[in-house]
Formats: sequence, C-alpha cells, structure tokens
Amino acid sequence: MSLPPARRPSLLHRTGVLCARHPVRVIAVWLLVLAASFAGRHAVGASYGDEVSLPGSQTALGADLLERSDPAAGAPNGKVVLHVGSGTVAGHGGGLDATLDRLRRLPHVTAVSAPVTSTDGATAYTTVSFDEKTKALGHAYTERLDAATAPARDAGISVAYGGDLHDVVRAPAGDATAEAVGVGAALIVLLLAFGSVAAALMPLATALVSVGVGLGVVGIVAGTLTFATAAPTLATMIGLGVGIDYALFLVTRFRQYLIEGEDPRTAVGRTTAVSGRAVLVAAVTVAVALLSLYACGLTMVGRLGLAATIAVAVTAAAALTLVPAAMGLVGGRVDVLRVRRTPVAESAGHHDGWHRYARLVARRPWTFLTAGSLLVALCAVPLFSLRLGHIDDGADPVGSSTRTAYDWIADAEGPGFGPGVNGPFTLVVDLTGATAPADAVAGRVTGALARTPGVARVTPPRTSHDGSILVTTVVPSTGPQSAATSDLFEDLTDTAVPGALEGTGAVGRLTGTTAGQLEFRDTVTERLPLIVGIVLVAAFLLLMVVFRSLVIPLKAVALNVLTTAASYGVLVAVFQWGWGDGLLGMSEPVPIESYVPMMMFAIVFGLSMDYEIFLLSRIAEQWHAGHDNERAVGTGLALTGRVITCAALIMTAVFLSFTGSPTVVVKMLALGLAISVILDATVVRLVLVPALMFLMGRANWWLPRPLDRILPHTTV
Repeated sequence: MSLPPARRPSLLHRTGVLCARHPVRVIAVWLLVLAASFAGRHAVGASYGDEVSLPGSQTALGADLLERSDPAAGAPNGKVVLHVGSGTVAGHGGGLDATLDRLRRLPHVTAVSAPVTSTDGATAYTTVSFDEKTKALGHAYTERLDAATAPARDAGISVAYGGDLHDVVRAPAGDATAEAVGVGAALIVLLLAFGSVAAALMPLATALVSVGVGLGVVGIVAGTLTFATAAPTLATMIGLGVGIDYALFLVTRFRQYLIEGEDPRTAVGRTTAVSGRAVLVAAVTVAVALLSLYACGLTMVGRLGLAATIAVAVTAAAALTLVPAAMGLVGGRVDVLRVRRTPVAESAGHHDGWHRYARLVARRPWTFLTAGSLLVALCAVPLFSLRLGHIDDGADPVGSSTRTAYDWIADAEGPGFGPGVNGPFTLVVDLTGATAPADAVAGRVTGALARTPGVARVTPPRTSHDGSILVTTVVPSTGPQSAATSDLFEDLTDTAVPGALEGTGAVGRLTGTTAGQLEFRDTVTERLPLIVGIVLVAAFLLLMVVFRSLVIPLKAVALNVLTTAASYGVLVAVFQWGWGDGLLGMSEPVPIESYVPMMMFAIVFGLSMDYEIFLLSRIAEQWHAGHDNERAVGTGLALTGRVITCAALIMTAVFLSFTGSPTVVVKMLALGLAISVILDATVVRLVLVPALMFLMGRANWWLPRPLDRILPHTTV
C-alpha cells in the first residue's frame, strides 16, 4: 500500500528556509537596497509641503479670482514684526528705515509694505511679498532675513517673523532624538523579554534596516508626489513600531521551536510559515486601513496614509525575508550573551499565570466585561466635546520667533492689531455678473460686515485694476484657533455675505489661509464617516475569511471602535481641555487638528487589529486542534501573553518618544497611538476579548454554511 505524497510546504515556509540557507546574500541585498534607496532619495530631491487643495470650494474659487484679477494681492507674503520694551519703534534711531531698505533688496522680495504701528508705537510690522511660495525659499533664507533686520536689532529693537514666514524660520523637525529614545527603550524591553543580547538585537537591527529602506522609498516617491511635512516622521514612527513588533513575533516563535528541539533551519521555515502568515495578514490590515484615507478625496491626507503604508509594506517584507535570514545566520546561538540563566519564549506551561488568569475570567466573564467596558467608556467621555480646528502659530513653543510675532500682534492695540489679525478672512466679490454699480455693492458689503457680531474691523473694499472684483479684508475679534472665529466664518458664509449681495448679481467668496483651513476642517468632518465605513467593512471581510467566523470579526471590529473612541477622548482631555498644558511642550489648550481623527482611526484600527490577530490566531489553533473553549482561550493568552505585552511596551515607548516633537500634530498622533496601544494590549486583550470569548462559547466560530462553501480557505 503506497503512502500519500507528502504535502508540499507553503510558499512562506519555502521562503523562510531559502533565506535561512543563504543568510549572507539576503542581508547583503537588503543593505544594498538601503544604500540605493537613500541615494535615490537624494537624487530625486524629495518635496514636502502642507498646502491643502480643495478644487471647487469657495476658498479655491476666491483665490483663483484674486490671482487672475489682482495677482499682487494674492502674492505669497509674511510679516516681519518689530517690538520695543520702552519707547517707540520709530524712536530707536534709524534701525527701522535701514531694515526696510535691506528687506526690499532681498532676493525674491517683490514688495515691502509701509509699517503698521500700534497705538503706543511699541510694536510695528511690515508685510513682505515674494515672487515664489515661502516654503520654496528654504530654511537657509532665515540667515538672509536676519542679516536684513540686523540694523533694527543693533538699534535695540526686537525682531520676530510671522505669517507665512513660519515656513522659512521653523527649523526642519529633527526626529533623531525621538528615534534614539524609542530604540533605546525597545532594546531594554527586548533584553528583559528574551534574556539574551543576540535575540534582542535581531528585531532591533532588522527593524532599523527596514525603516531606513522605507524612508528612502518615501523620499523617492516624494520626488514625484508632494507629501505633507509630517510624512517622514509618521513613516518612521509607524515603521519602527511595527517593524520591531513583527520581528519580535517571529523571533519569539523561532526560539520556542528551538526550545522544543527543532533544528535551526526547520525552525526558521516553520516560524515563517506560521507567524509569517499572521504578520502578512496584520500588515495587509494596516495597509488597507491606511490606503482607505484616499477615499476621503483629500490628497494631503491620502498621501500621509500612502507614506505610512510604504513603511508598513517594507517592514512586512523585511519580516518575511530579512528576519529569517538573521535567524538562519544566528541559528542555535540565539541565546549567547545571556542576561537571564534560562531562556524563555512563549509559555511556561499549562499551569502558568496566564492559564490561571483565563480560568478566573471564565468564572466571572460578566464582571470582567462590565469593568472593562466601563473603563473604555470613561476614557471616551471627553470625545463628546471634540472640537476640530487648525493648529496655528499661537501653539508654537513660547520664545520661538513665530510664537513671539503672533503674541506681539495679538497683544498690541490699534488698527492692524489684535488676535484676529493673525487669521483674517479675505472677501473676494465677483462683479462680472453684477447688475448694481461697484460702489453700491461695496457700500452694502461694508455695512453688512461691520454689523456682523465677531468682526473687529473691515478694510474699505477696493476694486481690481480690471474692475472684475472687489477685495476687502475681514478681521475677526478672536484668534484663528478660537471657536468664535469658526462661528464667524459660518455666519459670513451662510448669512452675512449672501444677504449683502442679494439682488446685486454679484457673488462673494471668502478665501485666505484661515478660511481655507476651516473649509478643510468641514470637508474632513463630512467625509470621516466614509473612511470609517470603508475600514470597518474591509476589516470585517478580511477577518471573516481568515477566521471563518461571523462572530469573531464583529467582536474585533466593535472592540477596535471602542478603543479608537477612548483614544480620541484622551486626546481631547490632554490637548483641548488643557490637561497637557505644561506637559508635552504645550503652553495652552488647542483644538484637535482637523485631519488627526481621520488619520488616527485608520492607524489605530490597523495597529489594534495586529494584536487581536496574533491572539485570536493562537486561540483558533487550539480550538481547531480539538480543545474546549476555556482551554483554547487560556492557551492563546499564555502563548501570546509575553510577546504581545513586550510588543505593546515597545510600540508605546516608540510612540511616546515622538511626543517630544516640536510639531503639535505629531504630538497628537504619537500620544493618541500610544494610548490606543496601551488600551488594546491591556483592557481589550486581557479583559474584553477573553470575557466575550467565554460568554459566546462555540458561537465564536459560527459561520453560515453557504458562506463556508464560498469563502476561500486560509489560516493564520
């Protein structure tokens, strides 16, 4: 009687064995790719910028009208602000006049306005216009500005730069310190987890290589597509976190197989086949969530998701090739240079603390479910007061040039000063279809705007050279970040401007930086439900195929929604309520940046699913092996308890290290992601998931027979 042919190993198994058989070649290829990616990034000249484009919006149409009819009015510009502690700016020798003269002679400067001086004469500013966008001038242009304003400083006048000059004077964000802190914390956790230097260095080294390649690829793509300035930081943060975690999962399983007596090469193949499949599913889940951001139709947000997706894809590729090569190279020497006498991998046995904890949850599932749900709900309470907005120069660190210029203008009194000057609205009135004279239209507009609550000042409307438009500036009585300014924008858009122009045939459109930011916020708010829907449906379908169950995907999706809501709530409390004032380098409460909730939902959902996939995959293994529900859940917790706890500690440390970034948006994303990881790895994984698994029993694995027949068969 002939034996059935041996089943051919899976592609992932063969890949792992191949990489373990030729480790030096694989590592050399990765190092060559690393060098090539950095060379390519340097060669193409990566481009980054935070400009938001909303084609067809009133701000975009208003800006287009302004550019066609009065190009000088829409030229890029910034403010040079001067201030003295006593006396007047004009009374400090000839420093002011000399500075204005030097500013006019700077490259790319097309105009320097007459100084606007406060009532007491202690503060003044001039608006400097340029022939190209201020971002294109580069940070090095700051030296030219400093040289031009040297006469004012020599005369005892303090100088700061505001407006769009923040694109010039803000130093490029340096993430080296954050990366070093995150890597250092990860190394400590890995040493404690593995107990050996070799085992600890493998995840760290492979993750650093993959992050480097990912950043290089993002830079190459940025030579064609303009990414937001936060894109490299986001890619580094996500890539470093998942890169270490994916490698950690693989190395842990590899060491377990070695402890069980497998030879190193066989252990690498089995590890790549089993844990590698879970890594692949987790990476696809994160990538789908991130790429769904393109569905919002906002290019800047979509490209942020693309940058993070590139980092995740590269780290997943490294986990499936570079990590097996490293394990093959180290082989049985994985526990050399021990810092613990006995190596530990996945489980200490069927009677360890994890199994005892699982039995405790099994006895009181409703108690654990209620307690966990209440804790998550409590964290989510602040979410109900969420206010979206834009983070402006008023949130910059105290003492910075941009913050100083902002405060000098906001605190001074007189025409051209006050909080609203830092965020005025420009009203462009299209006269091409007007049936009333321009003077009559101007009079109606001026009167209506002056009577609108929240308006501090309205400049006299002026007609463009071709007579096709009227232009006026509306100065709010509050700053750009204020909720009152947002309300004023809605009043002007919905009531005041349409009412003033009714029956004239003219059409008014608000434009300018602040108007564009508020319209962007409204667009993000409108499209957030679409992103949420896409991510939820995609995650549900993926998990249904992987676990062949309708119940498990529903639970996983619901729990991740709760985790995300709780993370939002903590962000609101820290940033909007001011609980973080004095911490994280914040000096005052700020609204939540408009696109942060959308970004966070995609990222948090993807990353949270990672831990649940690794936990549920081990529970599923035990269930399909014939164990009862309690044994399957207990063994799943035991097998993943140490590794997921370590992975969560590492990712939390990496994310928290980026809260030291000078960019408030990066602080928000970093803190929100850290909170979500903490909640997911503790409350969700240790309390809610096992409690629900025990309560549902065999129903966890329910799948209608028609679906069972048509769904593809795959496992993790």
